[in-house]
Amino acid sequence: MGVCRIVSRSGEAFVDRVEAGRLLAAELGQWRGRHAVVLGIPRGGLVVGHELARALDADLDVVLARKLGAPGSPEFAIGAVAEDGRLFLRNADTYADADYIEREKTAQLHEIALRAARYRAIRRKVSLAGRPVILTDDGIATGATMQAAIWAARQESPQEIIVAVPVGPEDSLEMLSHEADWCICLRVPPLFAAVGQFYLAFEQVPEDEVLAILRVEAERAGHLAGPEP
Repeated sequence: MGVCRIVSRSGEAFVDRVEAGRLLAAELGQWRGRHAVVLGIPRGGLVVGHELARALDADLDVVLARKLGAPGSPEFAIGAVAEDGRLFLRNADTYADADYIEREKTAQLHEIALRAARYRAIRRKVSLAGRPVILTDDGIATGATMQAAIWAARQESPQEIIVAVPVGPEDSLEMLSHEADWCICLRVPPLFAAVGQFYLAFEQVPEDEVLAILRVEAERAGHLAGPEP
């Protein structure tokens, strides 16, 4: 079980994702300058991750792993599929048969392919091997999507995995702390209904903003758009 650090149990709202990212970065100083990789979950997690990467002098990339939801309960993760097509299952036989798993895998790989076509033309995938990996989003609810991201990242042999989010419920953080090495959350309010209730501005992040962030990060990291020479 990893370390779970809760900074505050306040329900005070963040101004927006940028402020949340900056406040979160202030709690991650031990990873500054350690050649870390920040992985943001699209789309809101890229805005938070952009602030973390700049503050920690880390690389920023997207995590395109997708959870496989249980039949009739899509928020409950029975496994995950990674960007490279690898499948990870957790007690799936209890909830789904082989046909269901194959259909769900195909559907999630289709979504990954659509996003990868857009994102990887700008930002080539960053290797995680031997590096601290910080997984982030604008918040967690059930934690299932973050759980899928952890499972996928583990397969690339990172030095350690840190889940870092602005807000989330305590039970979900407890679950994630069993999967990650560190789990850091700024605010764990006693009453939690949805991530958006803890932001004054929580509009949907447009795809153009995600692409713009990736262009900035690709240039900052010295990567060029398009195929490698």
